[in-house]
Amino acid sequence: MLTEILISNNISELRQKISQIMSELDELGEPVKEIPEIISSSNLLRSNEFLLKSDEKKTALLSIYAQYCKSLEQLLSSVFEIQHDLKNILTEQSSMIESKPKSKPKSK
Repeated sequence: MLTEILISNNISELRQKISQIMSELDELGEPVKEIPEIISSSNLLRSNEFLLKSDEKKTALLSIYAQYCKSLEQLLSSVFEIQHDLKNILTEQSSMIESKPKSKPKSK
């Protein structure tokens, strides 16, 4: 049970990180447009700087999504284990009910 709680907390933290990085990526805005008044090498430098920042954020986002997926898979695995255990308990209890001898009514 403790593992499921840790996984759940981990998923929540990863969701927050994903939101934060997506927000930071949105803050970068659109790719830099060329300014005709500036020489082309300056435009290329500005564009390259934007692409580096954008690429860094996207790489971090992919990494966190991978961790998020792994945590979800662990959580899903736990859910399936619980489902299997509950099914076994239900089967066991059903067989106990069926095998129980019915008591005869007492005469007064």
